[in-house]
Amino acid sequence: MIPKVFKEVIDLGDGREITIETGKLAKQAHGSVVVQSGKCMMLCTVVSNYEQKDLPFLPLTVDYREKFAAAGRYPGGFFKREARPSDGEVLTMRLVDRVLRPLFPKNYSAETQVMIQLMSHDENVMPDAMAGLAASAAIQLSDFPFECAISEARVGRIDGKFVINPTRAQLAESDIDMMIGASADSVMMVEGEMDEISEEEMIEAIKFAHEAIKLQIDAQHRLADAFGRKEVRDYAEEPDNEDLVKRVHDMAYDKVYAVAKAGSTKQERTASFAAIKEEVKASFTEEEMEEYGGLVSDYYRKAEKAAVRDLTVNEGLRLDGRKTNEIRDIWCEIDYLPSVHGSAVFTRGETQALATVTLGTSRDANKIDMPSFEGEENFYLHYNFPPFCTGEARPIRGTSRREVGHGNLAQRGLKGMIPEDCPYTVRVV
Repeated sequence: MIPKVFKEVIDLGDGREITIETGKLAKQAHGSVVVQSGKCMMLCTVVSNYEQKDLPFLPLTVDYREKFAAAGRYPGGFFKREARPSDGEVLTMRLVDRVLRPLFPKNYSAETQVMIQLMSHDENVMPDAMAGLAASAAIQLSDFPFECAISEARVGRIDGKFVINPTRAQLAESDIDMMIGASADSVMMVEGEMDEISEEEMIEAIKFAHEAIKLQIDAQHRLADAFGRKEVRDYAEEPDNEDLVKRVHDMAYDKVYAVAKAGSTKQERTASFAAIKEEVKASFTEEEMEEYGGLVSDYYRKAEKAAVRDLTVNEGLRLDGRKTNEIRDIWCEIDYLPSVHGSAVFTRGETQALATVTLGTSRDANKIDMPSFEGEENFYLHYNFPPFCTGEARPIRGTSRREVGHGNLAQRGLKGMIPEDCPYTVRVV
């Protein structure tokens, strides 16, 4: 029997449309949609386990993948199967994650997965601009505790006119490339690059994108109403133990405040805070810790946060002793490494970066091979954040999503300074 399909259409205002469909694919998921614009189609599924984990955070995983079959191509290399995600896919995951995560309840800790797959590619459609819409639409069809629908849109400007979700060809002519994530009421995320536009122009671009996002949110509500909204699931939503909150606060607050006001180094401060936390925990019996151990740690963090905030608000002091209008000491040194093409050390307070630059030929360009885009970068920046940077010993794995994201931000900020006729490939690490 052919399944009943529910569909909503979003008019982009220039002859293009986005459709959201559910009821045909992935019916075992807690929510699933297919979002289509032109020949571009992506499937988004969402699943959240019913078992709550004993964690102080939401174990949310957002996964975005582009299948080479979507563009009628084979993966490159010896093994003809997609492997680890590309940097472009990781950046899209982060775009979606940072808008979804704050909308789950703070005490919701069930394992949750949002999986987005590009199934059909259209060279005139940039799929990352629809990933947030797909994720939110799928969640609206689920029983997850989720504050409100959201969406994301890319805004460009060509010859003075704003364009929603421009094509890659249009984007090459645009002086704005900005991704906006928002609910119907509030802008939640802005990321992008632009050619030295004014603040007023940037605000107008954000407002323009927000109006388009509101239409996408309306379509999500219509789809959920037609499909049939599910009752929000029950989960362990325990109120704060006010007596325990007060007990921990009274033991920790003044001591934390004193350490914060001392203006000590990060290592000294971290050790002092850890000692206070252990002192608080030691004041409880073994039976109490078995019952309240996790809450004691949570409430200590609240007391620590309150003390540090009050110090800044009430006395105008920060953790390292600076006033709110003072910056950290800065020193720099160039040509620190003798054998590289270029190097520099930049230090601001206790934060330090060591950067190198290497010049190469066109053969050293960074080749991008994704189903949605093929090309080369003659300027690229790789960011590394090893565990010793925070005085920790952690497992050493592959490049993290955070490293990819922060490297991309720095790259986007610098690439406009590279001349278009630069004869070199430039790699910064």
